[in-house]
Amino acid sequence: METVDFHKSKKKKVFSPMRRIAFSFFMVILVGSLLLACPFSNQGAVAPYIDHLFIATSATCVTGLVPVVVADQYTLIGQLIIILLIQIGGLGFLTLLNMFIYALRKRLTYTNKIIMQEALNQNSMAAIGVYIKRVIKYTAFFEIVGALLLCIVFVPEFGLVKGIYYGFWHSISAFCNAGFDILGPNSLIPYQTNVLMNLTIAGLIIAGGLGFVVWIDLRMSWRHYKENFKFFRIKTFFSSLSLHTKIVLFATVSLLLGGTLVILFLEYNNPGTLGPLSWGDKILASFFQSTTTRTAGFASVDMASLHDSTKLFMSILMFIGGSPAGTAGGIKTATLVIALMYLHSLQNGYEVVTMFKRRIDDQVVKRSLTIAILSFFVCSLGLFILSMNEGADFIDLIFEVFSAFGTVGLSASLTPTLTVIGKIVIIILMYIGRIGPMTMVLVFAKKYKQKKGKDIVYPVGDVLIG
Repeated sequence: METVDFHKSKKKKVFSPMRRIAFSFFMVILVGSLLLACPFSNQGAVAPYIDHLFIATSATCVTGLVPVVVADQYTLIGQLIIILLIQIGGLGFLTLLNMFIYALRKRLTYTNKIIMQEALNQNSMAAIGVYIKRVIKYTAFFEIVGALLLCIVFVPEFGLVKGIYYGFWHSISAFCNAGFDILGPNSLIPYQTNVLMNLTIAGLIIAGGLGFVVWIDLRMSWRHYKENFKFFRIKTFFSSLSLHTKIVLFATVSLLLGGTLVILFLEYNNPGTLGPLSWGDKILASFFQSTTTRTAGFASVDMASLHDSTKLFMSILMFIGGSPAGTAGGIKTATLVIALMYLHSLQNGYEVVTMFKRRIDDQVVKRSLTIAILSFFVCSLGLFILSMNEGADFIDLIFEVFSAFGTVGLSASLTPTLTVIGKIVIIILMYIGRIGPMTMVLVFAKKYKQKKGKDIVYPVGDVLIG
């Protein structure tokens, strides 16, 4: 008698790459919050679990918003857990996991390659293993160099052991664009005139925010340039870069310079921020805040003392964020540039979007517009809920919401005063901001099933808009 295997008809449920990415961040946050809630992680007053969950989310999503002072609340073990969460969150848990798989096996499965392609925001699976290896090298290089430079500042002040610890801790936090510090409630305000500290932190933020794709492209183009040209010409070298790198560099330089000038202009005479500083220190502080506003969260001036116009401008910078395939958040610089170029094409009657003598694919344009619209909708919804529950100034709520979604970490002293509902809203915003609104939508999206004979093409209907 023939036996029938009823288990064969059952479909094996497999997490999509998007769901695996979202779930991995969720699990890291959950485990991290439980570890931070343990007695060995805390010193002094016992904080409620919601605060530990908030900080675990903030660290994993490399944000930097904190309801308590990290240096006062957590022991050495707690601080090490936080910096580990920052490192995992900056590179991504699945990225780190596949790094170990690649190191042990020297080979990634097809499924792992697909997941890595989504996690690292890559268009192709080709040479994913090589890409992972380079990510490890660049991360180690920037964080070690940054730590050594910061040790020059910290060792004379805190001693050898503590100075080295502070150097590496803040180097990792800066490169991962986290904005966490263990210096106390004043962040980097005591170091606002320290040139080495400011430039090192800003350099690490920019390095992490540019994205690994850009650094790999710069390295390969530089090698090719040295082999074929005797004299360096910036125009020739720039033309050899990929379109993505050109867009990212153009947007980054424009936003850094523009942000510096606007912040300097708006806060020049503000006695609570740049007013008391010398001309050179005003430029340094403006540049630092222009850099850190785009997803890092370190503060060298008092955010609560900023003019409302400055808070609004910085909220826009926080919404834009850094660049794709890096450690930064926000809608990303490339998304902004493509959306603006699309508007430029409409204005001039062009049928396609072009930049640097290259045509941008229509699907990329649609994806950019979708990300921008979804992101603004998420921020608006979060702002609406906070405005009903929090008794704070509306501009401070805007600042807090965009800081959370852009995974920045700057706050106008609002975070510690948030209600439980407010903290939950910020936690959700940080989570969506880190994994991306498109990823969040695709997590709940149903797989399209094509039905035979059911493909119907409907006639076009006219709709009035605008």
